[in-house]
Amino acid sequence: MPYDRTVRLDADFDTVVTAARKALADQGFGILTEIDVKATLKAKLGHDMEDYLILGACNPPLAHQALEADRSIGLLLPCNVVVRRDGDTTLVQALDPGTMVTLTGLDTLKPVADEATTRLDAALSALAAT
Repeated sequence: MPYDRTVRLDADFDTVVTAARKALADQGFGILTEIDVKATLKAKLGHDMEDYLILGACNPPLAHQALEADRSIGLLLPCNVVVRRDGDTTLVQALDPGTMVTLTGLDTLKPVADEATTRLDAALSALAAT
């Protein structure tokens, strides 16, 4: 079962990171955390890998609605957005918000997942149009 929503871009990593931040902000997502996986693995393990950044994106109203429906949903909130190099392209990937409904079986999360999907798809579409 696919669990991601992905767009592949013919642009350099730094350009895509900047564009992803803007596209997410335009859809009401703030960046709460940032994990530079490449730098972390290099520092901790001496391992070299492609550019790989995890942005902890959050839309507070949607997160609040989801948490009101299920306090454990924080485990599944579609907060992580990955920007990573893949060969000559850069991918931007987000968790498919519908996964929250599928895994929990809670229909009360469906409106939240639908709204999050609409917003994430709009952000990804904006990136694809650049």
